[in-house]
Amino acid sequence: MDLGAIQGALREAGFDGWLFYDFHHRDPMAYRILGLDIHAMTSRRWFYFVPAEGEPVKLAHRVEPGKLDSLPGRQEHYLAWNELHEKLKTMVGKSAKVAMQYSPMNNIPYISVVDAGTVELVRSLGPEVVSSAELVQTFEAVSDEAGLASHRWAGEKVQEIKDEAYALMHRALADSKPITEFEVMRFILDRFESEGMITHGAKPIVGFNDHPANCHFEPVEEGTYTLKRGDTILIDLWAARREPAGIYYDITWCGYAGDEPRAKYVEIWNTVRDARDAALDMVRERMAAGTPTYGHEVDDACRKVVARAGYADYFLHRTGHNIGIEVHGNGVNIDNLETRDDRKLLPGICFSIEPGIYLAGDCGVRTEIDVFITPAGEVEVVGPIQKDLLQIG
Repeated sequence: MDLGAIQGALREAGFDGWLFYDFHHRDPMAYRILGLDIHAMTSRRWFYFVPAEGEPVKLAHRVEPGKLDSLPGRQEHYLAWNELHEKLKTMVGKSAKVAMQYSPMNNIPYISVVDAGTVELVRSLGPEVVSSAELVQTFEAVSDEAGLASHRWAGEKVQEIKDEAYALMHRALADSKPITEFEVMRFILDRFESEGMITHGAKPIVGFNDHPANCHFEPVEEGTYTLKRGDTILIDLWAARREPAGIYYDITWCGYAGDEPRAKYVEIWNTVRDARDAALDMVRERMAAGTPTYGHEVDDACRKVVARAGYADYFLHRTGHNIGIEVHGNGVNIDNLETRDDRKLLPGICFSIEPGIYLAGDCGVRTEIDVFITPAGEVEVVGPIQKDLLQIG
């Protein structure tokens, strides 16, 4: 925990303090930002108040008196609930604006982990509770040069494994050997393991024909499709270096098993490609000009291209998500659909741009790149950007 940096960020934001709170490990962000052990026993409520000026204050229950010992500041303890309320009131003092992991109207649910009752309690003590979303992004999602290097390393490996997966399918078609979505997915997972990489959450998406029309399709052995000529193909894969933990790399590439993909498939592919490029162009232009840029604005720029082509109703998700040591991180998302993300794109932030069009019962396409705004403020896309459908077999 960098107390000086946190207090500087509070002063810059015009906040009087940041009130961290947890009960039963509900806020993993607080543990990471403060450098606490999230695996240690936590059975009672604790609070940690970092004022914009002055000494922090720790408040822990007498059953777990040493819970916050590793943090700087004055230690207070409580036993009964009314004592908790009294000491919490003293902690926040005359603060007018106190940041918490809260989002007005739940606009950014990834941040909004403090329960409504606790927000009500703090408000009753005098302060206005404001969102810590930008603060969390600064201290949880911004990467340094080492993070960028790990992202580049993962990018080289993931691109290589993606190419190998398409080559595997190409050979199967050329040799008239059956190969299924599930088998290609298992190949990708085995390659991640051999390269010392992790892929948390769902398994890689390998889908043929109508399967990718479900944008979160996950191949399983039962009901898997066998590749044949004329099939459409989508592969979405993500991974990070296992040790030391690195920044994820997450891409989606589409292809076709044959020489001449049908016109509709080419049309929707071209649409998402152009939408992706419009969003990327906006980010590059805004960052070069030093213009503040927000997640919802980039989503709008991408979605506008899809809507103009007549496919607005088939673009079923946000344009992109934050990427960090988790594939879906806690920084800005490229979103004005599922949520209105009003966080700024900052140096050190990584995020995906991944528009898609999903035609139920027919096919789905998505193109995904990772955009890393370097610590120096340059916009970098690691690895090749898909321009045309991959044609195999």
